[in-house]
Amino acid sequence: MKPALRQQLQRLAMRLAELDAHLADPALSQDIQRYRGVAREQAEAAVLVQRLAGYEQREADLAAGRALLAEPGQDADMAEMAREEITAAEADLARLLAELQTALLPKDPDDSRNAFIEVRAGTGGDESALFAGDLVRMYLRFCERQGWRTEILSAHASDLGGYKELVLRVEGAGAHTGVYGQLKFESGGHRVQRVPTTESQGRIHTSACTVAVLPEPDETTEITLNPADLRIDTFRASGAGGQHVNKTDSAIRVTHLPTGLVAECQDDRSQHRNKAKALAVLQARLRDRERAEREAKEAAQRKSLVGTGDRSDRIRTYNFPQGRLTDHRINFTLYKLGAIMDGDLGDVVAALQAAQAQDQLAALEGAA
Repeated sequence: MKPALRQQLQRLAMRLAELDAHLADPALSQDIQRYRGVAREQAEAAVLVQRLAGYEQREADLAAGRALLAEPGQDADMAEMAREEITAAEADLARLLAELQTALLPKDPDDSRNAFIEVRAGTGGDESALFAGDLVRMYLRFCERQGWRTEILSAHASDLGGYKELVLRVEGAGAHTGVYGQLKFESGGHRVQRVPTTESQGRIHTSACTVAVLPEPDETTEITLNPADLRIDTFRASGAGGQHVNKTDSAIRVTHLPTGLVAECQDDRSQHRNKAKALAVLQARLRDRERAEREAKEAAQRKSLVGTGDRSDRIRTYNFPQGRLTDHRINFTLYKLGAIMDGDLGDVVAALQAAQAQDQLAALEGAA
């Protein structure tokens, strides 16, 4: 273990003692919100300090084994026992160090939230809209594999198929869904290279879509919206037809006048429920905008930039003739595009999460 990392863990042990003292103070229980925060920090610190104690114990065992092996006149049985202890201790130390490093990585509090996925056609006309439809299908299949519930909040279909724009809400199961934590890397420009169905000469075309993934706010973090800042319009939902579609103005469009951000929902027959869903999307967009502005001021590079929709502005390329997917952020390539478009995104998500953890670890060691 590097000295800087050990010092950081030892400081954490001192912090744990402070947290224990705070929790023992009866006055803290009067502030439930603060009590929960301290209790959560104490529980996380306690796990790390316990792992550090285990690591230091195995260090002592390793030193004892090496000392025993180095003793002169050692018989064969004792020497073999010492070698076995050294091997076991070294393996345990490597495992415990990896666990400690992973546990120390900064956690995004939004990772456990549900999410909104926004897919928009970009450069490429009708082919871009068709590709947007393919991306939507890919995400729906991936969510289905995860056991997540999906709900299309608004959709603007293209004349030849696909979507000009679609907003999808994804909800996981239980208190800790991990939806946003797995989907957040999808934000950015997605480029496709293939022969469109409308291409008679068999030429490969390039088009692009943009994807934005936003964490769904909860009641404690949501932005307070001033009704005077909102313009709410009703309109008739578009769709495949049916008795309801053409008779009632149940779809809702909400415009945030200070920023110009717009959110709409036409999924539900209830105007009230559509309004609530549109406001939730608007809050997520405002929250994401605030976070982006804050990170820009801190000169942090935002990996989830949506981009402009131009062919050259991309995080990922889908090359259909070669059956290849390439994520340009981490130089990661897979030759199983058919399975990926059918929702098999697990390897891509895992690679992006691993790359992020590696970057965080490097930053952590540098800071320490």
